[in-house]
Amino acid sequence: MCSPYLLLDVDGVLIPFPAADGSTPATHSRHDVVPAGRNADDPVTVWLDPEHGRLLLDVIRTGLYTPVWCTSWRQGAVTLIGPLLGLPDLPYVDLPRPQITVSHPNGYLWKRDHVDAWLGDAPAVWIDDDFTSLDFEWAAERSARGKATLLLQPDPLFGLQPEHLTEAREWAARLVCSCPDEAHSP
Repeated sequence: MCSPYLLLDVDGVLIPFPAADGSTPATHSRHDVVPAGRNADDPVTVWLDPEHGRLLLDVIRTGLYTPVWCTSWRQGAVTLIGPLLGLPDLPYVDLPRPQITVSHPNGYLWKRDHVDAWLGDAPAVWIDDDFTSLDFEWAAERSARGKATLLLQPDPLFGLQPEHLTEAREWAARLVCSCPDEAHSP
């Protein structure tokens, strides 16, 4: 299989973290959402850039990827975040809810082992703001074993930028070109 997954995180990628003064990028609009299991009187405020929806749709429409949410928002990415950006329903990696207090309990991103098992042999571009050097080593080792893997790490204060998607698109186009038999399949 040469068509990679595009694994997409939400917090720090589509929802930037506030700067020290509490500000968020001027490009982002405020939305109050109510995740499943949360009281409607206590919504979660998120800041989203409407341009991200267009940029992601452009990438999705290339057909170079199978886009998948890979976030602690889980199903909430499908029902709450995607619609605010005008995205179609996308599948999601059903990540567990570990009892951890840090993102890197073993020195690398807590999601990584689950994502590795979920991906199997599939190639992937994974966009997340919280990778460590051990995650980049994992991606290099995975690629060396024939499981092409690209990690892209936006600055969590600014989130996803057009150049991240350009890099992902160029990487996937090279991957497809190296698999000519599959480049013609639907």
